[in-house]
Amino acid sequence: MSLSDALLAPRRIALVGASADPNRLTARPQRYLRRHGFTGEFFPVNPRTPEILGERAYASLNDIPGTIDFAYILLGTDQVEAQVTACAARGIPVACVLADGFAEAGGEGAALQARVVAAARAAGIRLLGPNSMGVINTHDRIALTTNAAFEADSIPSGRVALVSQSGSMMGALLSRGAARGLGFSHMIGTGNEADLTSGEIASLLIDRPEVDVVCLFLEAIRAPERLAEAARKAHRLGKPIVALKLGRSPFGAELAASHTGALAGTDAAADAFFRAHGILRVTMLEALLELPPLVAGRRPPARAHSAVGVMTTTGGGGALAVDALGVRGIEARKPDAMAAAKLQAAGMPTHARLLDMTLAGTKPDRVAAALDALRSAEDTDLALAVIGSSAQFRPQDSVAGIAEAARHPGKPIAAFLAPQAEASLRLLAEAGIAAFRTPEGAADAIAAFCTWHAPRDIAALPTPVVPIPAAPDEADARALFAAFGLVSGAVVMQDEPPAGLHYPVAAKILSPDIAHKTEVGGIALNIPDEASLRSAAAAIRARVATAAPHARITGFLVQPMAKGLAEAILGFRRDPEAGAVVLLGAGGVLSELHRDIALRLAPVGEDEARAMIAEVRALAPLAGWRNLPRGDLDALARAVVAVSRLAALDGVQEAEINPLIIHAEGQGVTVADAWIVPA
Repeated sequence: MSLSDALLAPRRIALVGASADPNRLTARPQRYLRRHGFTGEFFPVNPRTPEILGERAYASLNDIPGTIDFAYILLGTDQVEAQVTACAARGIPVACVLADGFAEAGGEGAALQARVVAAARAAGIRLLGPNSMGVINTHDRIALTTNAAFEADSIPSGRVALVSQSGSMMGALLSRGAARGLGFSHMIGTGNEADLTSGEIASLLIDRPEVDVVCLFLEAIRAPERLAEAARKAHRLGKPIVALKLGRSPFGAELAASHTGALAGTDAAADAFFRAHGILRVTMLEALLELPPLVAGRRPPARAHSAVGVMTTTGGGGALAVDALGVRGIEARKPDAMAAAKLQAAGMPTHARLLDMTLAGTKPDRVAAALDALRSAEDTDLALAVIGSSAQFRPQDSVAGIAEAARHPGKPIAAFLAPQAEASLRLLAEAGIAAFRTPEGAADAIAAFCTWHAPRDIAALPTPVVPIPAAPDEADARALFAAFGLVSGAVVMQDEPPAGLHYPVAAKILSPDIAHKTEVGGIALNIPDEASLRSAAAAIRARVATAAPHARITGFLVQPMAKGLAEAILGFRRDPEAGAVVLLGAGGVLSELHRDIALRLAPVGEDEARAMIAEVRALAPLAGWRNLPRGDLDALARAVVAVSRLAALDGVQEAEINPLIIHAEGQGVTVADAWIVPA
């Protein structure tokens, strides 16, 4: 049996530690398998009783006749290791662990988890969990779970699979979806992901013919290379992946050694990861249910416009939708020439940003004609219908026009229903049309669709060999950047000023222990001559001795003063979840305050670097805004590419240039301050 079938469609299941008390958690898998019509075989394992809930019980795994596809270990933490060993002896291909108290519980739990995984791998067993609420396959009627949501008499099926690191959220999404006629094909609780990860399971699900979309509920990105591989497969097969990832505590940013570490937080890095790999990210729980019908069977738009056409039968509801979309950077766009011509032929308004049909009502032929016209626009990504009270009181009429328009090929159609309209939501679900309860939910899902791209191809570039000292100072950082083409023109000074300096100059303390020199008085600017440089160096040394008495001093760095049109921060970081990222933002000592940044997975090419430049608001004037002098954006783009190539150097954990001074067009950029953190 393949891993996919053993994990997702097992036919012979062992319930290790099943309880004879129907009220106990560990009795649920057996009850739910029976309740929801499992047609395979299951074997309760409990040495204390010969029978459990009317089924024969077995004293151990060894007593079960024949092969076993899947073992669900329901026992406590201290018994898991022995049961995994027993699974190994029986040659069971997949074991799932319900218990907690492993890596999430600290060092002792982590050590136990490592032993359990080692035992499983030695025997060729794949492990789901620990902390897993099991596996559900609605097509094969497998409810192998402890989640109380499966007390329901029936479970709707669907063509969307859910992989969730939170077991409780499986039940939450199941119940929310069932209330509006939306079901799942599979639900898998991955828990700690000690072995099988969300990415690997998503890849298995994508291969199954009964799955059109895979949704992920993530607390963390584990094994990002597996998830990236799944995303590439999903794109090839036309089966989108939608992710909702919880953010992490902002307090971790305070521990970062550079501005880049504080700015490029894990959530921002996760966003860059999803974008680079063509995974649609949503931020609202409802959107995890509502977005799949919009993307099922589709690929990313060949050219995204970040714009939609909107028609409404409720002026206020339509305005709410337009406003919510605008907050997410999506424009409700006026009809273009093609759409306007169709609207005019149908006797409808042609020039408004919002096609208001409040007085015309929801006559199906009029709604279908309006949506057909809006879909024909060449500068939008989809058409959105906003329906008012008729959705609550005349569901068939309110939905008929939307469903009719959606039957014809073209760009997607979605609907936002302003009132509480359960019947209309169900009808739209049956028609496979994305429907939203709130304008914010609609905007969340539509923004994800409008910013959806194919997975990015990253070209391999030659990487210079650069030794990284164990305790680098700024001179070492500048040497590293110089190896990638960013030459700074700074020189190292010990006691006496070097000959040949072009004054005025800036002088800075050199120390592997001081990242932010301004905070310790470690910088002097506009030094006019050699004598002044000697005095400034002595004053810097005295201030630093007071502010950072234990810092190791390796000298001074001296550099000619430079003035440009703008300052940027350009940084690199290895995120613990997403991997290598490159950051560009508004530079200087206030960079963390402004948080005006663009972030991408590293490395990037020049086109991606230019897109990053366009995202940073503080750099907009450099493009000639209101006839201001143009900055050297070509040189800036090359600098972004150069720093992103640090991804190939395993010895670098973080690196930063702040500020990077951007000069006038054709005059390049200047490295004014640099810092690296070794891995």
